[in-house]
Amino acid sequence: GDFAKEYADSLYESVGHTAVITDRDTVIAVSGGPEKEFLNKPIGSLIERCMEERRSVLVPRAGAERPIKGSLFGDEDEETKFSAFVVSPIISAGDPIGAVVICSKEPNAEMGELELKLAETAAGFLAKQMEQ
Repeated sequence: GDFAKEYADSLYESVGHTAVITDRDTVIAVSGGPEKEFLNKPIGSLIERCMEERRSVLVPRAGAERPIKGSLFGDEDEETKFSAFVVSPIISAGDPIGAVVICSKEPNAEMGELELKLAETAAGFLAKQMEQ
C-alpha cells in the first residue's frame, strides 16, 4: 500500500494527471485526485477487461474511440467522466493482480505514448516487487 502510494505520487509528479493503482478489486493508491473519490472504490468493467486480456489501453483525448467499453471505477454511469486515460495491467507470475491508471477529467487533456509507457513501466515494476 505505501509502496503503491509512493509510485502513484511519482507518476503524478511526472505527468500531472491523476495516477491510480488498483488491486484485483479496488483502488489501493491515488495521487493527484481527491482520495475520497477513488480510494477503496471498486474497479470498473474496463479495468477488469484490461486485466483479463492482459493488455494496456490508451484513450488519448475526449471523443477518441475506446477499444474497450465500460467504466474505470465502479459505476457504469461514469463511462464518460474521464476525457483521457491509460490503463496498464499489473501481471505477476502470469496472473493479473491489479492495474496502473493515469486519467484526466480535463476536457482538453491529451495522453500519448509517454503516458502509456510510464503506466506499463510502473505495472512491470510493481509486478516484480510483488514477486519478491
